[in-house]
Amino acid sequence: MTMSNDILARFNLHWPGFALGVDLTLPGRGVTALFGHSGSGKTTLLRCVAGLERAPGGYLAVGGDVWQDGSHFLPTYRRPLGYVFQEASLFPHLSARRNLEYGMKRVRGAMGRTALEHAVDLLGIGALLDRRPDQLSGGERQRVAIARALVLQPRLLLMDEPLAALDFKRKQEILPYLERLHDELEIPVLYVTHSPDEVAHLADHLVLMENGSARAAGPLSELMTRLDLPLARAEAAESIIETVVAGHDDNYNLSYLDFRGGRFAVGRLQRKIGKPARVRIHARDVSIALKEHRDSSIVNIIAAQVQELAPLNDWQMVVRLGLGPEATVPLLARITRRSADLLELIPGKQVFAQVKSVVLAD
Repeated sequence: MTMSNDILARFNLHWPGFALGVDLTLPGRGVTALFGHSGSGKTTLLRCVAGLERAPGGYLAVGGDVWQDGSHFLPTYRRPLGYVFQEASLFPHLSARRNLEYGMKRVRGAMGRTALEHAVDLLGIGALLDRRPDQLSGGERQRVAIARALVLQPRLLLMDEPLAALDFKRKQEILPYLERLHDELEIPVLYVTHSPDEVAHLADHLVLMENGSARAAGPLSELMTRLDLPLARAEAAESIIETVVAGHDDNYNLSYLDFRGGRFAVGRLQRKIGKPARVRIHARDVSIALKEHRDSSIVNIIAAQVQELAPLNDWQMVVRLGLGPEATVPLLARITRRSADLLELIPGKQVFAQVKSVVLAD
């Protein structure tokens, strides 16, 4: 059901050699990743949302307010949004503080100052404010650019591959701050990326872009485990599961993570009980058994139901499982065709998922 705070976007563009055609309803909170290969239409869609690309006859509503329809087009400067590009594009002659204050020109008074202080805290840039851009690392410049977008107090934040221009070290430097934005921002974020790793860390909702159209859109955990989509068939296929820290075992230096389908044991986390924890489980790290074997070094064994199977190649299968009593938490397993035949796996069969490795994603 469409909610008043949803983002409704319908655009059709036709250029020589490329066409964009989307009709999307996106959640009004959390991070929606626009994911796909270069040329799939991700950035064009983002520019349409920003009003930087005009799509005649398009429709865009954000939180119940219409920004564009057949007779009305709100120009970019009047749209309450923040936009973060691949390059930080800071004014080189201004300090970080002055760059932020320049962004505050549309937000005056005490509210603007509060927004600036909040953005500085969220992005951890307090010690950088008196430096010019040439005195900052690539990751630091991008954090200032994100803060500059936030001081506008936008109703929507657009991010166009903000880590693409950074090397691995700088990406690892900035990811924790992006994760913090994910956890603390009340506004929706549209995040363009072609990196599965960034999707796994940050996204709540996923739009899979392909040849200028949205091949699929939905909750991240569902789309990553759909066997008719390429993510579930990739070599690095994985499942994302949202858990909560349930307890710590000081004797074995473990932590316990509860989710709708059961409990995982992982290495001791420095995280308080009750705090959320997103985990990633690679399909290659999941095996399937017909009985709950406890005479094994594998600790995480969860009751499951086979939901779907599909061949990957001439010797491997990918299996989508549903974890827990209600089989509501999806999990991928990659096994051999021989194993699938020996176990007589068919949809609906009750099995046990043996999870060899659980990796924290945030």
